[in-house]
Amino acid sequence: MKKIVLVFVFALSALALSAQGYTTGVGVRAGFLSGVSVKHFMSRPDALEGVVLMHNRGVMIAGLYQRHTNAFDAPGLFWYYGAGAHLGFYERRWSPWFDDDERGSFSTLGAMGVVGIEYKIEEIPVTIGVDITPAFNLIGHTGLWMGSSLTLRYTLN
Repeated sequence: MKKIVLVFVFALSALALSAQGYTTGVGVRAGFLSGVSVKHFMSRPDALEGVVLMHNRGVMIAGLYQRHTNAFDAPGLFWYYGAGAHLGFYERRWSPWFDDDERGSFSTLGAMGVVGIEYKIEEIPVTIGVDITPAFNLIGHTGLWMGSSLTLRYTLN
């Protein structure tokens, strides 16, 4: 009986994931925050995204939880929103938060949000999306800042 229930639950999960169009996507982000991205759907609406970004000649690592919902009743088009955390490593002289003559490195840790829209191209295993990422540094240079990116991913089913 337990095996039948597990098979049934697995089958329903697979159907829910196929409605999203893909389970995992790997790609690039270009914009204020540029780098590489991996997005994995845990369930139909819920995904985790991990990114490694180049930002102000430094490196930022971020993890985001995202919730997806269909946009405009269009197949393959989804709004998403979510939140997570970021950790950044920078040189003071390249940061807009410090004077050009300041030397040394610093790190930031903070909270990050995301709001965007993504389209899964049915004919090929590719998604294209655009998002806005407000963030607040809690440690390092404290402050609010905003980013935006265009994302292109190759999808794995």
